[in-house]
Amino acid sequence: MKKVISTPFAPKAVGPYSQAVEKNGMLFVSGQLPIDPLTGEFPAGGAFECFDQIFKNIKAILDEAGYNFSDVVKTTVYLTDINDFASMNEVYTLYFDEPFPARAAFAVKDLPKNARAEVELIAIK
Repeated sequence: MKKVISTPFAPKAVGPYSQAVEKNGMLFVSGQLPIDPLTGEFPAGGAFECFDQIFKNIKAILDEAGYNFSDVVKTTVYLTDINDFASMNEVYTLYFDEPFPARAAFAVKDLPKNARAEVELIAIK
């Protein structure tokens, strides 16, 4: 049976989906935008602040589900500007330690709410 994970410490879903779903020891975290859950706004600043907010949101979801960043096995990163790749890597290493999860990163044309980036992931206990 699947369990829906929801926390007020991450932004509410902007559509008909859950923040995360857990089943059989696997957690699937929906794409997280850089939305501050307290203000509903994107953080001031540049790419670094954007990715930091995304990973704060992911941490809140992982915490709610009883997981942590060491349980993450796969991430997918969507960037509207591939030039943000270095900033994403800088923030990524603040949240993940070696051995790093598998990852894919894509440059995309647009994201919901005109976000700069989005990150989704899978964690396994």
